[in-house]
Amino acid sequence: MVQRAIRRKIIVGEYPQGMALAEQRVAADLDASRVPVREAMPILQQQGFVETSPRRTSCVTTWTEQRINDLFDARLGVEVIAVGRAARRAGAGIGSENLEAILVKAQQHLVEGEALELAETNSAVHVALVAAAGNALLNELMRVISGRLAWVFYLTAARDLYTQVHEHHAITDAIRNGNDRLAESLMWAHIEAGRAPTVEALIG
Repeated sequence: MVQRAIRRKIIVGEYPQGMALAEQRVAADLDASRVPVREAMPILQQQGFVETSPRRTSCVTTWTEQRINDLFDARLGVEVIAVGRAARRAGAGIGSENLEAILVKAQQHLVEGEALELAETNSAVHVALVAAAGNALLNELMRVISGRLAWVFYLTAARDLYTQVHEHHAITDAIRNGNDRLAESLMWAHIEAGRAPTVEALIG
């Protein structure tokens, strides 16, 4: 899929931040026609990977401190609320088997050391945590966030991944036990722990 291939090249830095994405060049890189490349750009823009200049040229998004803080603030507004709701649902006997499967997958990628797969899976864990809330609007908001999240996780791969996975399990345990306040506080701390290291890694 052309859109996913472009997204991958952006995440791993083959298409660096600020690079102009000329349709002809991208199509040649992917051995594809220009039509699917053109169709992919609005989707990538919505996901936060691409921005359009006043001259209508598509460029890879450049991370700024403001954009990083906007992302983390949005995460606090979505994920903290979601895990609290998920815990209350769990307390009422409504579980999330999908979340358990993704946590196992994340652990596997952590052991195997596959950076891109781990970043994507890390993002999927957060998507699953939000999905456990059973709120369609929160899911929709998280879909907008999740692509940027995978990108940030890849760019900050030097962070302590074992600690992050441990925190995922702690949040999941709080949800499973129906402890909404604990789930919310753990998620808030988990998100905030990544803010300063992300700014440092991406901005310096």
